[in-house]
Amino acid sequence: MRSIFLLLFLLTVADAQRSSEFRICAFNLHHYGDSKSRKSDVMLTLARIITRCDVCLLQEVRDSKGTAVPQLLQTIKRYDSTSSYQHVSSERLGRSESYQEQYVFIYRTETVTVTDLYQYPDDLKGDEDAFSREPFVVRFKAPRTGQVSGLSGLPYRGLFLCFLIESNVFSVIKEFVLIPQHTTPSNTTKELDALYDVLQRVKKMWRTENVMLLGDFNADCGYLAKKNRKNVRLITDKNLYWLIPDDSDTTVKLSTSCSYDRIVVNGETFNSAVVPSSAQPFNFQQEYGLTEEQALDVSDHYPVEVLLKVVRSRSFAGGASRSSSVCVFGTLLFLLQVFM
Repeated sequence: MRSIFLLLFLLTVADAQRSSEFRICAFNLHHYGDSKSRKSDVMLTLARIITRCDVCLLQEVRDSKGTAVPQLLQTIKRYDSTSSYQHVSSERLGRSESYQEQYVFIYRTETVTVTDLYQYPDDLKGDEDAFSREPFVVRFKAPRTGQVSGLSGLPYRGLFLCFLIESNVFSVIKEFVLIPQHTTPSNTTKELDALYDVLQRVKKMWRTENVMLLGDFNADCGYLAKKNRKNVRLITDKNLYWLIPDDSDTTVKLSTSCSYDRIVVNGETFNSAVVPSSAQPFNFQQEYGLTEEQALDVSDHYPVEVLLKVVRSRSFAGGASRSSSVCVFGTLLFLLQVFM
């Protein structure tokens, strides 16, 4: 028996599969429009942040002239000329003609493609017009994202994990859906609860359980009172996983500490595809050595992000690779079990 496992070990080491990560981000740009797009330092920082992500949801895009988003894409392409980026945008949304926003998804075409779009019509009977800014739902295909399951009872499971990855014997989340939402602060509880209805419709319409909800939910401090949480199905449903902890600070100002921006995944299968503890705010102020004033010129929010596990196929050309820490651990476990 040990000789069989040793053979598997040698085969795996001889031609080990590489893994990397797939990053999904959500960023409230705080009134991004023509004025902000003229600030070269701000645009460079935005490009640095967005190009870290395979998919980046942008909120509070107020591009009334239709020039600020193309300008951002040009800056991104100049900053990262080695990759190709595209975007999809909602229509301008809002109950007031004087204040409207767009949802914008910018994505790296080497690692992900858009397969479908759906503008939620906010027409649920008995709860019409629940949102100020209705979700603009996007379905993506990312061939490299995946997860391996069913190994917990196997001997030498660390080694088996490497072997299965090498053999492409794994369940892959090839497609997933992103539902964005920027809630209205004065109506956060109702909009978060109504988001649950959007989730159910999308799951049924596209016959998928692989759904992530993300954005500036205003889900903390004075906008979502603790006593109201029991009334939000998006919180009470045990099949939904809130990945950004309640004690995270997604705000730039030193005077505030609120976990407004969130990422929620539907179902255990999708949750198991998430890199553990990877969901967090990205403190670009600290990362890029900015003053608080400089950071606030970019946004008053930090982006939030999460990593999905990735299996890199030999035939997939996009993206860099690095050795899998899982395989290293599996090798050590194997050696301990065989020789002790």
